[in-house]
Amino acid sequence: MLIKINQKKVSSISEVDFQNLVFGRVYADHMFVADYDNGWKDLRIDPYGPLSLTPGNATLHYGQSIFEGMKAYRTIADEIKLFRPEKNWERLNRSAERMQMPVLPREIFFEGLSALLKLDQAWVPAGEGMSLYIRPFMFAADEYIGIRPSSRYKFIIFSCPVGKYYSQPLKVRVEEKYCRASKGGTGFAKTAGNYAASLNPMFAAQKDGYDQLIWTDASTHQFVEESGTMNLMFLLDGKLVTPELGDTILAGVIRDSIIQMAKGWGMIVEERPVAIQEVITAIQDGKLQEAFGVGTAAVVAPIKTIGFQGQDFQLPEATIESFSAKVAKEFSDIRYGKIPDRFDWMKS
Repeated sequence: MLIKINQKKVSSISEVDFQNLVFGRVYADHMFVADYDNGWKDLRIDPYGPLSLTPGNATLHYGQSIFEGMKAYRTIADEIKLFRPEKNWERLNRSAERMQMPVLPREIFFEGLSALLKLDQAWVPAGEGMSLYIRPFMFAADEYIGIRPSSRYKFIIFSCPVGKYYSQPLKVRVEEKYCRASKGGTGFAKTAGNYAASLNPMFAAQKDGYDQLIWTDASTHQFVEESGTMNLMFLLDGKLVTPELGDTILAGVIRDSIIQMAKGWGMIVEERPVAIQEVITAIQDGKLQEAFGVGTAAVVAPIKTIGFQGQDFQLPEATIESFSAKVAKEFSDIRYGKIPDRFDWMKS
């Protein structure tokens, strides 16, 4: 596959303080770009920089935009590895189909990603908790004011070196007025509008001292769905319990990985509806050992407090013996090549 490379003349890497990275604020030198117009064409790597859009760009008005989030790691053997990239490509195309966008062929996704990482390999930081966050995304490119799918699209991959997303256990509040997604909607897709709709209630919760929300179902607000950019998991009476997937919950790559890991350890795993009242009652009865969010950015984020109907409920303090800590360590050791990758998750 021919990929034209327009290399940046002078790298910006010397300007970066890798010991004090703010998540999503520092960008690597290059981006992979592909255009769609009756087929994918003009594959290239350009210097990371501004895009030229007209005010009539369809995405700006109608939100036909999807994205993914994935990470590359520098192992202790100084190799660069990706964590389960196939899952991100598959999910990108599920999102594309839901949003009436063209699917992206496997070879374009992976050869473009490989060429980009080869060029910007120096941007993959070394060290515990450090990684290169990779953002593939696609958006409508037509200049057209009218409600219909675009005929032209642009696919881009760019990246940014990052440290930890959360540094402390989280305080979250159950959202009972607004909803993130509804049956038959786009909740399972990584599309921009899902996240835009979450900003107002999330900001209100943050003003009240919470880090994130626990979203509940749109029809009754009785069942747990997600938390911000994360799937939710509970260690309930010794079992790992998580809301079952559906068209309102994103199929998280980390979620799937933890389920595999837990089953390999012989744990009982239940994917089922989880009522928020069940969670609160379990806290009161001492049967909820842990609650935590899981996602590509955060990886594993323990929850220390759940706010519900004006009352804060405290969870047991996480320790190095906690299930979430055990999972986080296993992930870290696999990703940085400290232990064998028994799941075959890491790819060059």
